[in-house]
Amino acid sequence: MITASIVLYQNDKLVLQQVIQSFLCFRQGILFLIDNSPQDGLKDISKENTVTYIHNSSNLGFGAAHNIAIKKAIESGSKYHFIINPDIEIKEDVFTPMAEYMEKHTDVGMMMPKVLNQDGSIQNLPKLLPQPFWIFRRKLRKIDPFGAEFINRYELRSVPKDQIYNVPILSGCFTLLRLDAIKEIGMYDENFFMYFEDFDLSRRMHQKYKTIYFPEISVVHGYEGGANKSLKLFKIFIKSMITYFNKWGWLFDGERKKFNKETLKQFVK
Repeated sequence: MITASIVLYQNDKLVLQQVIQSFLCFRQGILFLIDNSPQDGLKDISKENTVTYIHNSSNLGFGAAHNIAIKKAIESGSKYHFIINPDIEIKEDVFTPMAEYMEKHTDVGMMMPKVLNQDGSIQNLPKLLPQPFWIFRRKLRKIDPFGAEFINRYELRSVPKDQIYNVPILSGCFTLLRLDAIKEIGMYDENFFMYFEDFDLSRRMHQKYKTIYFPEISVVHGYEGGANKSLKLFKIFIKSMITYFNKWGWLFDGERKKFNKETLKQFVK
């Protein structure tokens, strides 16, 4: 069985209905809607019996809400579970190819497809494990005279666009999880309210399984860059960044160097 979850927070109903229908159209499985909104106004968004709606009494955050669905997916006997953002647009069956790839490659614990902007350009979401300074440098890349070279390396922009590869950081906007691997390495770390929880989960998965970028299929993501526009979200971003580097190391992180070196080796001809 394949399951999926979407975490909600006062979402646009039309946009949400589109991603729900895409999942129902392309896959037979349970879709969990975990609602962190103050009110349960989205409870009637779908009448399908394969859609399970759960309203939380408070905003638990991204990872904690998805963990509710992951637990239920495991209880239901699901083998593979998709993490889907509510602003994802799905124009083709991405579920079957990703699940089939994971079925054939038992050493893969986590995957993401190519993610596009509305204009068809690529969102460069797979990344190397960052050093603390890299996070700020990426934010300031528009005024950094050497920013292009740095970004190309950090976000692996020079890699051929159709190459499948193993990378330590995958985005949480659209991700496939092998649930047996999740049982082994753990679910989302709930110390992250929002931001960096995908970095942390990818890294833990990468320690024991391959975490694969799979550009043979694609989805469209309505990227908002909220932390660049909202002081409240920027504060959450900084708090999560501190949580991440307190956990994994600020300056001294031998695993970071090892994983990044192994990743870059894949592209040496």
